[in-house]
Amino acid sequence: MFSLPSFRLPTFFNSDSKKYPSIDIDSVEIHDVKNAADKRPRTLEHLLKANHADHSIIYHNLTFHNHTPHILGSAYILGGTAEHLNNIYDEEAKDLEPWKDSPGEISPEDWRDFLGKREYQRSYVYFFEDQLASKNYDWKILMQDYMFDGENPLINGLVSGLGHPLIHLGYAYELNSRTIAIEALALAACSYSSLHKYTDDPGYTKPSHYQSTSLLEILQRVKDDKRFDGLYEHRSGDITKVFEEREEALLEHWNAWELSDPKKQFEQSQQSAVAILVGTELPAKSRYDFFLVHLLTSSHAVRILLPLIPAKFHTSLVRQWWLFALAVYIAQTRPGIHLDRINGYDIEGRDWKFVQHQALASAHSLDAHFVKGLRAMKVASETWGDEEQFYLKAALKFADEFGGWGGFSGNDVAHAYPEYP
Repeated sequence: MFSLPSFRLPTFFNSDSKKYPSIDIDSVEIHDVKNAADKRPRTLEHLLKANHADHSIIYHNLTFHNHTPHILGSAYILGGTAEHLNNIYDEEAKDLEPWKDSPGEISPEDWRDFLGKREYQRSYVYFFEDQLASKNYDWKILMQDYMFDGENPLINGLVSGLGHPLIHLGYAYELNSRTIAIEALALAACSYSSLHKYTDDPGYTKPSHYQSTSLLEILQRVKDDKRFDGLYEHRSGDITKVFEEREEALLEHWNAWELSDPKKQFEQSQQSAVAILVGTELPAKSRYDFFLVHLLTSSHAVRILLPLIPAKFHTSLVRQWWLFALAVYIAQTRPGIHLDRINGYDIEGRDWKFVQHQALASAHSLDAHFVKGLRAMKVASETWGDEEQFYLKAALKFADEFGGWGGFSGNDVAHAYPEYP
């Protein structure tokens, strides 16, 4: 006699009224700078509009992403002065490019026909601006119509393009900015890729041969999984190989994460994002991994969005991030994650004020990813509490050791990243 194996289906497989379990966390403070009277918010609004008018959202052969709203928003929320915001803008603008005309226009009838075509970025911006006007300039109604509604909604593909559409969307909501919202929609449209299918198609979500509520446990299994051996010789910015050559193994680990308590598991995912960045060996002396920091900043975006978007997308967005995190971790050659590197770090009597000072006044205060990374850890600390000072220790370690970005292979563009799916 033999019996078929049984599986306990996690929360997101349910078909009853709990099909879309919400993750109930409080919203962060929303910083509405529109029509502000004070100089600091007025400067931020001016710079966001200037960037939107003058600089494309994707540049350098349609490969790099415009991070200006991210670092401006982070520095502003951390208390940066108007002068500092101007300095950030000047630094960012050095490498940005002006808009170029798209090959053609986009209309309400054919807007989905050009998804994934980055050369249409200007037309997508024009299109969403026209649609915004038709909705009396209420950008949240626009978002409902084009980000959340319909078959295969854009929200299910936000981790494409190294998670930049997701990060951009977070800043749109946090700053209540229709300018950034238009850019986030355009980025989501231009970055649309095959990754959306894993969230759109429920057939990819199925029981794994094991279950765990711990992402760090799953990542250790991934590290030990010999099916990934030889896939990457060096740390790489190209995650396409994971999906093309190891999809079955990847999805096995993706589906192993059990969200029996979605809020608790999301909290642990934020801890994991910090651990992956700060608790791994540096790819080069004093250089943190450029790709792993995107796991942290995109997780921060999820944290911003969860209280503000429809509940039906809560667990799917968290799982979409997890798929992205898995693929990046594998492409970065599955480094060992050592929590003792964080837990044992000496804070030397310092607190978040020191971290904030490093973000705004250190030699790296004009580095977008450095500033965003520090703020993401600070917000995680404020969201979940930090009795053991895990987030503070991680932020201090990151700030103390940071000496630039690594994680690139010889085939990657120096200090940048290749085309992402």
